[in-house]
Amino acid sequence: MTFAQDQSPELQQSEQGQEAPKTARWYAVQVASGCEKRVKTNLEQRIHTLDVADRILQVQIPKTPTIKVRKDGSRQHGEEKVFPGYVLVRMIMDDDAWQVVKNTPHVINFVGAEQSRGTGRGRGHVRPVPLSPGEIERIFKQSEVQEPVVKIDTMVGDKIMVLSGPFKDFEGEVVEVSPERGKLRALLSIFGRDTPVELEFNQIEKLN
Repeated sequence: MTFAQDQSPELQQSEQGQEAPKTARWYAVQVASGCEKRVKTNLEQRIHTLDVADRILQVQIPKTPTIKVRKDGSRQHGEEKVFPGYVLVRMIMDDDAWQVVKNTPHVINFVGAEQSRGTGRGRGHVRPVPLSPGEIERIFKQSEVQEPVVKIDTMVGDKIMVLSGPFKDFEGEVVEVSPERGKLRALLSIFGRDTPVELEFNQIEKLN
């Protein structure tokens, strides 16, 4: 089955028999886990090799800056995918462009509306549905955040050891994590009582 058989509004003809104007829209494409960069590279190569650069205009993997706090308190700057397992493609949807994207290695399918099969029990064909302007604005706004998101390999319920400060060598349990502030709250046993204490990420070490 080809994309054209799905009768996308972008391919439908007007009452006068003229093809409706085609506009570039953003589509989400599901890919194999961990293959986002590989899909982007392969697809960009296929775009030029198969001469569809006039219809497939952009391939993006939205990312946001992050800072990961290591166990020794040092900070590693990096990036994190906004939507792991997906690649965004801005394209003018037609049968040829659809085929180029769909047949790229490690591409699973477009995100869209599943159409029921006429016969049989298998899954139907997925008709690609473009992302709305609001969705696109929200996605790219996340990737344009100026302040990096602080990530720490610690979550509520983890046991921790305090490495510095007035509570050095105390052990406790994490009850709240605030990545945006670079801090967490833990219950420490002080004078026989569980006392909530706020700590910096680089003040603690997670216990196994």
